[in-house]
Amino acid sequence: MVNRAPQLIIAAILLPILAFSQSPSPSDAMALEQQQKWAEAAQAWKSVTASNPNDAAAFAAMGVDLSRLQRYSEAAAAYRTALKLNPHLSGIELNLGLAEYKQHRWSAASTAFLAVLATDPRNLQAQTLLGMSYYAVKKFDLAAQHLEPASKADPGNAELHQMLAESCLWAKKAQCAMEQFRLLLQQSPDSAPTHVLMGQALDSLGKPDEAIAEFESAERISPNEPNVHYALGQLHWKAQQYDEAKKEFEKELTLNPNHEQALTLLGDIEWKNNHPAAALGLIQKATKANEDYRLAHVELGTIYLAQKNYKDAEPELLRAIKLDPSEPDAHYQLGRLYQVLGRKADAERELRTTRELQEKADQDVASHMPIHAPDVKPVENQ
Repeated sequence: MVNRAPQLIIAAILLPILAFSQSPSPSDAMALEQQQKWAEAAQAWKSVTASNPNDAAAFAAMGVDLSRLQRYSEAAAAYRTALKLNPHLSGIELNLGLAEYKQHRWSAASTAFLAVLATDPRNLQAQTLLGMSYYAVKKFDLAAQHLEPASKADPGNAELHQMLAESCLWAKKAQCAMEQFRLLLQQSPDSAPTHVLMGQALDSLGKPDEAIAEFESAERISPNEPNVHYALGQLHWKAQQYDEAKKEFEKELTLNPNHEQALTLLGDIEWKNNHPAAALGLIQKATKANEDYRLAHVELGTIYLAQKNYKDAEPELLRAIKLDPSEPDAHYQLGRLYQVLGRKADAERELRTTRELQEKADQDVASHMPIHAPDVKPVENQ
């Protein structure tokens, strides 16, 4: 009698190999998706596209499964191929935008969302994500334009209203910002960050007393909130209330000893109080904390100029101008320095630049506050 057991074992091994050797069909890929086997489904779609490289729907489906695996770069490539083969595939531009968004490729994401809105202007998800993409790259005017309809459609979404409020604030649309902050404070009256931003909006509207009241509310609610003491101190500093400002800057520095903005303005107060050594120590510490903090270089240059230390004053002021040539203060101090040095043409150039920049200068407390974009997490429709 012939022993058939080894033959049966070999057959059992070979059957799945033979079955797999046959190219998967779209129905095989969809069956794997129904089982939520995304990796296997993506591989099956890849085989389908290898057999039929003109199958746009297969590339699109592969992109969806790759997105589910968080392989966004590969997903974006699949979506682009699908769109190249069939530009009219429904939903693929939005999926492409999402894949690019998840990679923080804001420009590519914005292009995709704009394409969605060109054919479907009422697509709220594309509108929201486009606004978020603009927010991420600090294009606040455009962000506000697209986030406003999204926030109206979702009045209970505090994060969306917060983003719109900040976009309006940084875009210098103070009235829009105020409206949003009022809504947020109605929903959450004990939100210290919202009181801070409300204070910034009031300050930009030229209402310093009301702005100070908002910052004081934030301080009472959360005395350890980062930047609250600094922002309140800056308002007092702008109002030349230096004793009050000094107290707030010192409180901020107990929370963060390397807060370059608080160090710099506290140094400015020490200079005004005729304590030059203390002033230089604080401002030099600020430049060590952040060598690219422009205002610290302006302050150092100004102090060196007053001390007739011209050799050190010039590089500090030139460094400040290199960091941001659009601010007039460093140009003015450099012009004064060149006047002292007898460099008439250079002095005239810098002072002329100062006058031109002052004409369009519109500084407020918001321009000195650090911007931290929140981690926005859109809901995918994949």
